Amino acid sequence: MKPFDYVRASGPSEAAGLVASRDAAAFIAGGTELTNLMKDGVLAPDLVVDVGGLPLSGVELRGGRLHIGATARMQTVADHPVVRERFPVVSQALLASASPQVRNRATIGGNLMQRTRCGYYRDTGSPCNRRMPGSGCPAIDGQNRRHAILGGSSHCIAVHPSDLAVALTAVDALVLTLGPAGRRSIALADLHLLPGSTPHRETALRRGEIITGVEVPVSPAARTSRYLKLRDRASFEFAVVSVAAALAFRGRVVTDVRLAFGGVAPRPWRSAAAEDALRGRPLTGAAVAAAGRHLVRGAEPREHNRFKVDLVQRALADVLDALGGDR
Repeated sequence: MKPFDYVRASGPSEAAGLVASRDAAAFIAGGTELTNLMKDGVLAPDLVVDVGGLPLSGVELRGGRLHIGATARMQTVADHPVVRERFPVVSQALLASASPQVRNRATIGGNLMQRTRCGYYRDTGSPCNRRMPGSGCPAIDGQNRRHAILGGSSHCIAVHPSDLAVALTAVDALVLTLGPAGRRSIALADLHLLPGSTPHRETALRRGEIITGVEVPVSPAARTSRYLKLRDRASFEFAVVSVAAALAFRGRVVTDVRLAFGGVAPRPWRSAAAEDALRGRPLTGAAVAAAGRHLVRGAEPREHNRFKVDLVQRALADVLDALGGDR
């Protein structure tokens, strides 16, 4: 690990200014992600700015929106009674993430900003366009079981690892930020970028911009929501496929639907076509099957991950059935 400067920020503005002042600076809060990447030589910041002690850890309802501070611990948010009752998909996604020890340390902002678990990215002996632009993507013709079937490019097919980001995408969350140019709000669905020809640009955040919180609108669909994570083992494992769904009904008819998927794309994947196949219709088996077909239309599976095309449709059907299939 290379030497680096360390500063404990006194406020969000100071933290943003410090990171903006260096070419290779990084924020740290819970430390469950950055420290591992530094130890493995994947990242080598010359300045680490500690934001873990900033007063950004509140969880409360404000004017019809749930506000979650960026430094709130994952376990705290998962256990919060308002989150459990009104946004069950968020609580379920957090409880499906990592281990209890990590959840008690890791923060909401850090979870959203975690890096891909692609083995080629994390192995500094391998080429990787995210880590070394222009070096290639060995996953395309190599071991790609965990990689993307949607939204990838010839430059990168790594998937985004955050369960929370998938759940928040399904409930139309906003990410609140502060940077040298001031405050912004970014739709969670727009926070993470598709790789295209620039996979090293992973988010829409600007230099020095820090996440200060997340806002989620209160809605009937958010209350009727569910998260399903399919993984290779029962604990401390990243999703092979995941589904977050939020639905509202009038009688048997779906009046509002939001679907997001993990483990299948370089960012949390929202499928408008799948949603349109359900909206305004009873939640019948035929409607669910149509939504699944729309979801995977245009999928580009590789040698080792073709099973995801079928698996994500089955996972979607399971979640929708639990929320009121054939009501």
